[in-house]
Amino acid sequence: QVQLVDSGGGLVQPGGSLRLSCTASGFTFSTYVMSWYRQAQGKERELVAAITPITIAGVSTNYRDSVKGRFTISRDDAKNTVYLQMNSLKPEDTAVYYCNARRRQGRLEDYWGQGTQVTVSS
Repeated sequence: QVQLVDSGGGLVQPGGSLRLSCTASGFTFSTYVMSWYRQAQGKERELVAAITPITIAGVSTNYRDSVKGRFTISRDDAKNTVYLQMNSLKPEDTAVYYCNARRRQGRLEDYWGQGTQVTVSS
């Protein structure tokens, strides 16, 4: 069955770094857009970063404005894993981070990880 396992969260001081990982199974990982979302307490879930499948033309990424230059999303299709490298963390980055896999081939296929807590605090 489809499974996304998020890991790598924790408590970090402002200015610190964390790397989140999401390992997938049960579907053709390389053909899906992979994304990281986050949801802070009392707020709606928001898109943080996304990465397209790797094609002969390359790969595309996009980021929400507040994390540009600090976060980097990447994928390793051989390991069925997507990463989110987070640097220069701020208290406002505190949230539960969720991995998402999405593909539309006729019908929409949309899968979520269980989430991993990131807390940025001194």
